[in-house]
Amino acid sequence: MTGPATRLLRRLRGVRVEPSLPPPPPVDAQTWDRVEGAGVIGATGGSGTRVLARIVLRGGMFIGSDRNRSEDALDFAAFSDRWVDEAVAGRRPQAMVDELRALAARQWAGRAADGPWGWKEPRSIYLLPLLRDELRGLRFLHVVRDGRDMAYSDNQQQLVKHGAAVLGDGPGEPSPLRSIALWREVNLRAADFGERELGPRYLRIRFEDLCADPGVVAADVLAFFGLDGDAEAIAREEVSPPRSLGRWRDEDGAAVAELEAAAGDLLRRFGYPVG
Repeated sequence: MTGPATRLLRRLRGVRVEPSLPPPPPVDAQTWDRVEGAGVIGATGGSGTRVLARIVLRGGMFIGSDRNRSEDALDFAAFSDRWVDEAVAGRRPQAMVDELRALAARQWAGRAADGPWGWKEPRSIYLLPLLRDELRGLRFLHVVRDGRDMAYSDNQQQLVKHGAAVLGDGPGEPSPLRSIALWREVNLRAADFGERELGPRYLRIRFEDLCADPGVVAADVLAFFGLDGDAEAIAREEVSPPRSLGRWRDEDGAAVAELEAAAGDLLRRFGYPVG
């Protein structure tokens, strides 16, 4: 189910999907030259980015004033709706660049005086080359959750919206195998790009590690973005492992083996035991 029906259903669940702020005006070159230092959180959908957004909020980062209960920056979510497929195809229309600059400049202007700023919008993970080229000093937090868990998640919105663009084999119906194929491709591209092009301005964390050792991982995240705060206290109040963690272990073994055959290379690279 997509389109207006999906948007209506999500509204009824209390998750806003459209921004309430009007589009910002184009940004002039003089202003854009001052914009720098964005911190961005991205992932495939359902990876646990909401809790990371709340950790950085508690550390003093401004991540926008128009957010839904998942802490998504809704103007950047609308940007992703319009432009992710173009970016995946390697296209970069000037309208895309102009809109990103306008949104980023408004976000930057909303921060406290010279304070840290950025946003959480999971699909920023699809836009890394654009973000790297346009945002001076970009720092990207890549959140990963076990692809087998992701394959059995109810949250398949990225697959519905962008599966055809990423996988190149038609829209298809959401399925665990198709879901883990998207998980593998998107996370592989992000990991390779982040390690190669961003270096120390790229940090990858596993959601499972955050749940297992929340204080340590929260401290790593705060340090990465140059934020303050009592990591142990923040983690204690914000991190609560979901019941769905490790749900793939309850699935049919043969079906899980198919998932591991499709994405075992990246599962191993990210430190997930396979087989």
